[in-house]
Amino acid sequence: MAMKIRLARGGSKKRPFYRVVAADSRMPRDGRYVEKLGTYNPLLAKDSEDRVQLNMERVNYWLGQGAQPTERVVRFLEASGVMEKTERNNPIKAKPGKKAQDRLEEKAASKVAAAEAEEAAKVAAAEAEEAAKVAAAEAAAAPAVEEAPAVEEAPAVEEKAAE
Repeated sequence: MAMKIRLARGGSKKRPFYRVVAADSRMPRDGRYVEKLGTYNPLLAKDSEDRVQLNMERVNYWLGQGAQPTERVVRFLEASGVMEKTERNNPIKAKPGKKAQDRLEEKAASKVAAAEAEEAAKVAAAEAEEAAKVAAAEAAAAPAVEEAPAVEEAPAVEEKAAE
């Protein structure tokens, strides 16, 4: 018979309360258990002494008999100093889900498209500004060119008339 030290849920809806029990692993979560070892009230403050209460003598007995504590009970035992703390690393936990990753990719693609459009607008504005400068320079140069030939042609006409 494989024994577990685990939590059995009690309390009403939205008001959980747990018993820490030694139970056969084949029994239901809230079903029959061999011995009650303590309580856990998650509604109390984390620094409250009444949040987790364990009968350490009986817990040590069941651990000696080969009972396997669940992950949550292991954390309680580590906090009480019965078990040595283990290093936990779950890099997948911090990763966003598939839909969130898709949304991030779409957002990044739209940012890239917006940046490209903004860059294209800047280039077009720069080209338009350059074209306006060139047109203004041509417009400024064009009247000067017209006046100069008119002045030059006039004496030529007078020379022809004098001959």
